[in-house]
Amino acid sequence: MAVDKITWDRVGRVTEPGRYMYTFGWLTITAADLMIWKQYPQAAFTLLAQHTEPDQAGNEFHLGAFDVAPEPGPPFTTH
Repeated sequence: MAVDKITWDRVGRVTEPGRYMYTFGWLTITAADLMIWKQYPQAAFTLLAQHTEPDQAGNEFHLGAFDVAPEPGPPFTTH
């Protein structure tokens, strides 16, 4: 499953960097990601899949490029 974009609202407006479990897998959020969301609360980040070891359960993602003024639409899409 590929997930395109995600917003701060979609991740529950987390306030601390860390690794969080969501319906699509694990998401690592950094302090820099949070600084962007605090400055641009509506920003939508592209989710990037990380390589996982075969014995690890679930998908791993981190935040990539972001758009500070995303077009209206669903908070994320799946393929």
